[in-house]
This record gives sequence, structure tokens and C-alpha cells, in this order.
Amino acid sequence: MTNYIGFAGTYTRENSKGIYRFELDTQEQVLHAVKAVATVGSPTYVTISDDNRFLFAVGQDGDLGGVHAYQIDGEAELNKLNEQLLEGRAPCHVSVHDGKVVSGNYHKGEVAIHALHTSGKIETGSFVTHEGNGPHERQEKSHVHFAGFTPDGSYVVVCDLGTDEVVTYRVENNKLVRHQTLHTKPGSGPRHIVFHPNGNTAYVLTELSSEVIVLDYHASEGRFTEKQTILAKPEDFTDTNDASAIHISSDGKFVYTGNRGHNSIAVFQVEEKNDQLALVEWTATGGEWPRDFVLDPSESFIIASNQHSGNLVLFARDKTTGKLTKQDSEVEVPEVVCVKFMS
Repeated sequence: MTNYIGFAGTYTRENSKGIYRFELDTQEQVLHAVKAVATVGSPTYVTISDDNRFLFAVGQDGDLGGVHAYQIDGEAELNKLNEQLLEGRAPCHVSVHDGKVVSGNYHKGEVAIHALHTSGKIETGSFVTHEGNGPHERQEKSHVHFAGFTPDGSYVVVCDLGTDEVVTYRVENNKLVRHQTLHTKPGSGPRHIVFHPNGNTAYVLTELSSEVIVLDYHASEGRFTEKQTILAKPEDFTDTNDASAIHISSDGKFVYTGNRGHNSIAVFQVEEKNDQLALVEWTATGGEWPRDFVLDPSESFIIASNQHSGNLVLFARDKTTGKLTKQDSEVEVPEVVCVKFMS
């Protein structure tokens, strides 16, 4: 296959309509065919089911926020199925795995889990609320920024930027039961986590300190221990920098992180002997405030999503060195945040 279909979540504070679809032609090495496919308030994060049948998005509807479910039809159009909304701000992150959807709410400090009907509709959720704070001025309360599943599906793992915690939950009768808590360095602000394909190592990106924390994951116990911390921005870059997204190649050889402020993607090589990281380079993202980025299904390309400049920018990816090379292709997606491909 040479043509891949992706979806982009956005803010709708200015002129964005909601969720956009775009295409990547890997033969011509171009992004094209941008189209708004769902009108919804600030669907900043989206995720796609493993079978490519459903897309789930966070979203705001007036004073109500929650998660929206869509069916992806044969033409890659989105058909609304339902939503689960509550009073207050929408979540900022959503994941799906094995008939369950989990979301993390930055503003409420809340984690939600929803069962899925076989039709793809989201059922009423169960919620837990985090308490606490940290020393940074943005850590006045809990700010849950990520909620997803461990590789074996045994636990839900949550990153709380406000309390400097990485928390694992057991799922019992579709409810979340707190299991283990890792306390990161005070003021670091853990934002997102990815797991190595071997299932034994995880990488946490901290937004406030712009670092990657390398963790051993003890699957039988559902807990983490730290083994390395490495800076994700240049040491001499002293302007504001909010680290954004973290992703890992499917062969486990390279980890990539985003820098908002430095406006770059950091490339790290994974050392074979211990899964620790070594910096390879930083690559400018061709825009302002790279909120996220994504590896395409072939993993020969990375697409950066620059929120403030409203553009998706294409990079070729060297699978041997991990390095990125900017291509002469970008498309406009207003207020873009998150990008995901159908596999």
C-alpha cells in the first residue's frame, strides 16, 4: 500500500470545524486531501480501534464534555454513533483496548473507563478523581494528561502532570481500582507514556522538565522503577519549552519526543543491552508549537502537527539511523493537535 488515511484532532477556538481526514501518498511523498469529517467542539485527541472500525474523540458540547464515538465507513467517512458527556471540561486524552475506552481529564484530574457495545457505542462510564499538587506553578491540583493500557492489557496506566505521579489501576467489574503509584521528580510533570515492544520497559515524557524517564515495568506486579532520566531539549535552550508527545518505533530501536517552544522533535536511540536512551539529534518541525506527531503505518515517515501554525509537516524517516529529513510537503489543518493513522 502506498496511500494511508489519517485523522487529525483539533481545538475549535478559532476557525477549525473539528476532526479532519488527510492522506499520505508514500510513493509521491506528499500529504494531501484534507477534509473536515466531523463537526465537534475541540476534539483535541482521537484514537482508532485496532480493527479500524471505530474512532473515539474527546470533545466539548457547550457546558458538557466527554467522549464521542464514530464508525469509520468504507470511504473513511465518520458516522456518529453516540457520546457520553458530563458537565464540565472535556478530557484531553483517550485510548481504546479490548472493548474498553479510557480517558484522562486534565481540568478535572479525573480518569474514566467506559465499556464498549459491539456496535462501537460507548456505555456509561466509571470515574476516579485524583487529589494532590506539586511545586510548579501549574501543579496547583491534579492534571491527568494520559490514560491508556499496559501492553498485556492487565492494567490502566495514568500520567498525572499535576501530582508528579504515574499510577496503575486494576480493572474490576468495569471500575478502576488504584494499584500502584510511581512518584516522579517533584515539578517534572509526567505527561505521556509509551512502552517498548518487549513489554518490559516504558518511557515517560515530562512536560514541565522536558525529560524522558526510562522505567522498568514489572508486569507481574503492575509497577514501575526508574533507571534513567535524559533531557529532551537542548540544555542551552532557556526559553519556555513544554514537552508534548512521545512515540516509539515498532522495532523498539528509536524513541521520539516533541518540544513546544524549541519547536522540534528529539530523536533517541534505544540501547540494546538495557533499553536506555542516547540522543541522536533534534529536528525542527517546520511550524510553531508541535503538539503531537505520528509515525505512518510504514514507519518510513513522521508527520508533525504544529498547533499554533496550523500545519501538518511531512518528514522522511531513516529506519537505520532514526534521523528525520523534512520533505517538501505540508498541509493546513487549523489548530491541529493529535494525528492518528488507520493501520
